[in-house]
Amino acid sequence: MIYRKISTPIDSKLAWIRLSLVCLMCLIGCVGMWSVVIIMPAIQTEFKIDRSVTTIPYILTMLGFGLGNVFVGKYVDKYGIIKPIIFAFISLIIVYFISIFATNIMILSFFQFILGFSSATFFGPMMADITKFFAKKKGLAVSMVASSQHLAGATWPFLLHFFLSDGNWRIAHIFIGVFCFITVPPLCYFIFKMKLENKEQVLNKDANFQINFKLPISNKSFQILLMIAGVGCCVSMSTPQVHIIPLCIDNGYNLEIGTNILSIMLFCAAVSRIIYGYIADKIGPLETLLLASSLQAITIFMYIPFNDLTSLYIISILFGLVQGGIVPSYALIISKYLPKNEVAERVGLVILMTVIGMSIGGWMSGKIFDLTNSYTLGFLNSFVWNISNIIIIVIIFLMIKKSDKKLHV
Repeated sequence: MIYRKISTPIDSKLAWIRLSLVCLMCLIGCVGMWSVVIIMPAIQTEFKIDRSVTTIPYILTMLGFGLGNVFVGKYVDKYGIIKPIIFAFISLIIVYFISIFATNIMILSFFQFILGFSSATFFGPMMADITKFFAKKKGLAVSMVASSQHLAGATWPFLLHFFLSDGNWRIAHIFIGVFCFITVPPLCYFIFKMKLENKEQVLNKDANFQINFKLPISNKSFQILLMIAGVGCCVSMSTPQVHIIPLCIDNGYNLEIGTNILSIMLFCAAVSRIIYGYIADKIGPLETLLLASSLQAITIFMYIPFNDLTSLYIISILFGLVQGGIVPSYALIISKYLPKNEVAERVGLVILMTVIGMSIGGWMSGKIFDLTNSYTLGFLNSFVWNISNIIIIVIIFLMIKKSDKKLHV
C-alpha cells in the first residue's frame, strides 16, 4: 500500500537511506538561515543604512533560529519530528513570498525572524532525531545532518547570485519559495514513512554509560557551561561567515568573488563536519570539540595580517575545514552525558546560545567596522572570544577525565 510505514532498524541500510533524505531536506530547509547573509549588500544599498544596521535582519534571523531550536526541540522530545517539519516548510514558503513586500529594514527583520525560527527545525531537532536511528556511527550521522546547514550556505549563494547581481533580492526570495514548494513534499513523504523498528533500541551504549558514569557537577551546571562555551565559539565564528562578502567588496573585489569565497568556506565546513563526526566516533566528542575550537582560533587570527585575494581564499578554506566540527560536538556531548529523553531540548538550548553568539559577533564586527573602517579589531575581538571558549572546554575536559579515573579505580 502507498501509505504503508517502512520499518527501519537501527544502523541498517534503510537508516542510511533515511539519513541521506534527511540531509537533503535539511540542505533545503536551512536556506532561511543563509539567504539573509547573501542579500546584505543589496538591502544596505536599497534601504541606505550603515553596515551595523544591515546586520539587524541577520540578528533577528539568528534569534529566531536559536529560539526555534529550543521550542521545537522540546516538542520533538515529546511528540516527534513530523509536525514540526510540516509547520516549518509551510512557514518558509509563505514568508518568502510575502517578504517581497517589505518596505523597510524592520519589516524585513520581522520576516527574517520567522524564517530563522522555521529553519531551526532542520538543525538541532533533526540532529537529536537522527541519534535514534544510529548507535555504532552516531557521531558520523549527527555530523552529516549538521553538515547540511553549511552545505546550504555553500549551495544557495550559487543559486541566488544570478538574481542578486543587480541587487534584486525580492526575485531571489520568490525563487526560494517556488523551489521549496516543488521539492519538499516528495522528500517528506518518504521520510515520514520510515519509522524506527524498535524504540527500545534507543537505549544503546550511551544510555548504559550514563548509568555507570557520574558527572562531577549537576546536569544543570554542565548544561550552563556548554551554553557559555557556545557563545564564545560562535562570536568568533560569526565574523568570517557574516562579513566575508562585505570584506571582499571593501577590498575592491566584486559580489561574485565574495559569494564564491563564502560558498567555498561553507562547503569546506560541511565536509569537515563529516570528517569530525568520524573523529568523534574514534576519540570522543569532548576531545573533538577542543580540537576544532583550538584550530578555529588559529585561523581567525590569520585574517588579521592577510587580506589580499589569494590569502582570503586560502584562509577561508582553512577556516571552513577546521570549524565544522564545533556545533555537532555539543550535540554529541549532550547525547553522551545527559538524559536521553531531554536531548533535543538541551541541544536546542546550546544552539540558542551559539546563535546568540553569532548574532552578537556579527553585530560587534559591523559596529567595530563602522567605528574604525577596518575589520582588524573585529577579528582580534573574535580571537579573544574564541580563547574564552577554549578555557571553558578545557575545564570541562579536566573534570570529566577526573571523574572517569574515579570510575575505573
